[in-house]
Amino acid sequence: MAAFRGFSEVNTRHISIPAQFFDEVLAQIDDLDELKVMLFAFRRLDTMEGAFRYLQRVDLLKDASFIQGLAASRQDGEAKLDAALERLVQRGLLLKASVDLGEKCEPLFFLNSSKGQAAIEAIERGEWRSTGDQRELLEIAPDPPNIFRLYEDNIGPLTPMIAETLREAEETYPVEWIQEAVRIAVEKNARNWRYVAAILKKWKEEGKVERKGRQDTEKARSRYAEWENPDRARR
Repeated sequence: MAAFRGFSEVNTRHISIPAQFFDEVLAQIDDLDELKVMLFAFRRLDTMEGAFRYLQRVDLLKDASFIQGLAASRQDGEAKLDAALERLVQRGLLLKASVDLGEKCEPLFFLNSSKGQAAIEAIERGEWRSTGDQRELLEIAPDPPNIFRLYEDNIGPLTPMIAETLREAEETYPVEWIQEAVRIAVEKNARNWRYVAAILKKWKEEGKVERKGRQDTEKARSRYAEWENPDRARR
């Protein structure tokens, strides 16, 4: 084995490792593969960008020299990597979450920090979605519009009575229905809650017909017929 010649003082990039790792964890790690994988994880996460950073198994497998450092054969190296990742999750250094990326369910590994914990909670709430970009698989989905803001932006100012009505509607109908009913009211230039409420009531009683883009099918148009005239919904 060739001796290491020493750290360079020129163009040497440093990575950040929490002091807690050395103070509270290092002495407990008794498996060399686990230590190697954790140090490699620190390096990979430190060089990533974005508020939420995570590792995929494939990220570690891409580094052939690292896998060779775990075992002589590729197959044994992969097996040791998987075992080390599971031990790190059990030890609490890494957090693991499985996300649906369309064709398959992919495990992601986060550092067990406040940001990593927040990311796991967001995934469990379904707030992350696939980007379709292999370079950055996930993004946090935008929050759905608040029903009060939706009303103020599209219909008019809130009053205490309207606010109570909106809270009741939110408990009665899916938020997606309310959003679409408001869009229909805007399209029909019938910016009042009675019009929106008439649509929601009709959907609940007779079943909602999905709209096809901006244009309804003939069948859907007939279901909207009762509120096509804004004056009808105001009665």
